[in-house]
Amino acid sequence: MADTMSEMVDAALAAAKPRCGEGTVADYIPALAKVDPNQIGLAVATTDGVCHTAGDADTPFSIQSVSKVFTLALALERTSDALWSCVGREPSGTAFNSIVQLESENGRPRNPLINAGAIAVTDRLIGDRSTEETIAELVGFLRERAVDDTIEIDEEVAQSEAKAGARNRSLAHFMAAFDNLTQPVETALGAYFRQCALSLSCRQLAQAGLFLACNGRDPKTGAQIISEERCRRINAVMMTCGHYDNSGEFAFRVGLPGKSGVGGGILAIAPGRGAIAAWSPGLNKAGTSLAGSAALEHFAKAAGWSVFD
Repeated sequence: MADTMSEMVDAALAAAKPRCGEGTVADYIPALAKVDPNQIGLAVATTDGVCHTAGDADTPFSIQSVSKVFTLALALERTSDALWSCVGREPSGTAFNSIVQLESENGRPRNPLINAGAIAVTDRLIGDRSTEETIAELVGFLRERAVDDTIEIDEEVAQSEAKAGARNRSLAHFMAAFDNLTQPVETALGAYFRQCALSLSCRQLAQAGLFLACNGRDPKTGAQIISEERCRRINAVMMTCGHYDNSGEFAFRVGLPGKSGVGGGILAIAPGRGAIAAWSPGLNKAGTSLAGSAALEHFAKAAGWSVFD
């Protein structure tokens, strides 16, 4: 089976590689504008503890909005279901940084995977702690899940995020005007910009997300990381909201819960089977990796990994 799985990973990367260089990199964040778009990596971490990789799977990249999955898991553990009072669970159907719905819905973001929703989640995750303590918890969580202490924040990207963060500041100030932030705007954003600047490889990301394929358990230790119910709910939100106004297309083509980031990374979860991480910097108009999503579509079809099977 290991050879068969490895062959499917290799085949998926080969099928998607011709799409490398298509789309555009996230040039509105200066540090990401410098990334070579002709790169692609794929990693599949299975519940038996094996990780199959192909291409640039060990090249670190900025995971950007993929980080929202992990902050959501931590915030739910910290605040329980009270978190849903500040953020909804419905697809937005709009761009990841849209402000339109905030105005019509009284400053309550539609879901936790758009920028406004993620800022609100990070705000609650901070709680009575400092930004530094909050980010240390997040980095420690990812290091433990991936069993890799080299995972860190890319400080150049974090600074670039902050300098280019006018739209996110607008979202945060709008929520604050409706009393939907508990922290000062710059405190919440300081943590948010740094979480988006987390640097992981496909291998690290797939292994870090594996607990979401295992009913919230760490498959290596058996420890319950989050409850089974919360694991199902996070996967559900990823399925319906993980790719903004491209979420329906991703569900149609890949058939798995997933979360994309404008750094070109995608994390997809196959419950009971494994976690898949793909990366290629060229993005479609919705901010999802073109070559990465092609690799995921090819692999999911070949492996028969779909929540609809």
